[in-house]
Amino acid sequence: MPNFANMSLNELIRPEGHPCACGKVHVCALKYLNIGRGILSEVPKMLSAMGVQRPFVVCDDNTYRVAGARVVGILTAAGIDHRLCVIPCVHGERIAPAEWEVGSVIMHFDPACDVFLAVGSGVINDICKVAAKATGRPSAVVGTAPSMDGYASNNAAMEMNDVKVSLYTHVPEGILLDTDILAQAPMRMLWAGLGDMVAKYIAICEWRIANLVIDEYYCEDVAGLMRAALEKIMAASDKITVRDPDAIGSIAEGLVLAGIGMAFAEISRPASGLEHYFSHMWEMMALERGLPYDLHGIQVGVGTVLTLQIYQKLAEVTPDRARAEAHMRAFDRAEWEAQVRRIFGRTADQIIAIEDRVHKNDPAAHARRLDNIIAHWDEIRAIIREELPDSRKLCAAMAATGMPMTPADIGVPEQDVIDAYLGSRDIRDKYLCCSLIWDLGLTEDFVKLLEAREK
Repeated sequence: MPNFANMSLNELIRPEGHPCACGKVHVCALKYLNIGRGILSEVPKMLSAMGVQRPFVVCDDNTYRVAGARVVGILTAAGIDHRLCVIPCVHGERIAPAEWEVGSVIMHFDPACDVFLAVGSGVINDICKVAAKATGRPSAVVGTAPSMDGYASNNAAMEMNDVKVSLYTHVPEGILLDTDILAQAPMRMLWAGLGDMVAKYIAICEWRIANLVIDEYYCEDVAGLMRAALEKIMAASDKITVRDPDAIGSIAEGLVLAGIGMAFAEISRPASGLEHYFSHMWEMMALERGLPYDLHGIQVGVGTVLTLQIYQKLAEVTPDRARAEAHMRAFDRAEWEAQVRRIFGRTADQIIAIEDRVHKNDPAAHARRLDNIIAHWDEIRAIIREELPDSRKLCAAMAATGMPMTPADIGVPEQDVIDAYLGSRDIRDKYLCCSLIWDLGLTEDFVKLLEAREK
């Protein structure tokens, strides 16, 4: 049995992988990983370890100023032929992980290049993952902020037709994180990294519950790795505001560990739950209205606080089969569609198509889930107690950094909180606590909880 929590980063990414009792051989395709102070000059060493020679360097206007120009200078000085693509921030201060940006990179791509070298954090890395898979090239990344957990993951969080989706791609083969650069990232990006990590408490909890209710694949060893990543992040969280490079290095290592966990599981489940879906929903609402939205990790942090409040109430519930079955009998497809169209607007047809494919609202499927919920309710409550932290202590640690804590702090109105909760069950085929609450016939009770917290 592998004990990932006690392994070094280099042990975790060994090429042969790790056979596991869960039935998988856990592999992360990283060939080079380095986190430390003043290591930007080692970009040529990373490319050599990957066996590539001609990088296609991708930045945006901001990351070019932060590190891209220096990367280009390092490549030039080393005599490494390369091409540069700077994605313009035409839609505001940040680029989006969407079709236009991916298309821009693909249109400028030089087929003579044998690797995509992302210089940036979440969005740049995800765009390069998608472009690399489309062109059959590997990717690598020089990080500029400890703002998310996707550096080493095998998925990309993208916007397709204004719907938030996870596209399964390939793990970057090289990751270089210079903590002197990371420590100078905007404070909101440091907050975003913390927000993306505190979500893992809920993600692991929901992963275990989904394993009981719908028999979803689960690996305790991967979950243990995610818990170890959380411990590393939380131990360094109080140093965020002073931008301590060594503490930022610990945070970066925790974020990379989380990405390796996703790569091992081959799904995003170990890293995201309902708290991420609050963020996804708010982003989709903003896209629908043509409005800006906050950094994903900051929204996830706010979503984590909301979801912990939901779980506190859920842990006090006693399932009522009669109420749950009456709720299912009363389900009205036309009313549900009307709600979807109100919440999702022009993307509603895509959301309805998901239900037509996976049948979450099917009475027979509901009956099977309900049987499992009732049979395992004591275990579900035990999981909630085991996995979720004391919300007061966690919120105090988050608040001490100065990060936003409530929807109002990031400009999200009360109705959008409620609609995000209602819509989160529908945007993907993923079993979340809002799904379990719906199966119990208690959705309206929890809507009232969200309404009451705003009063």
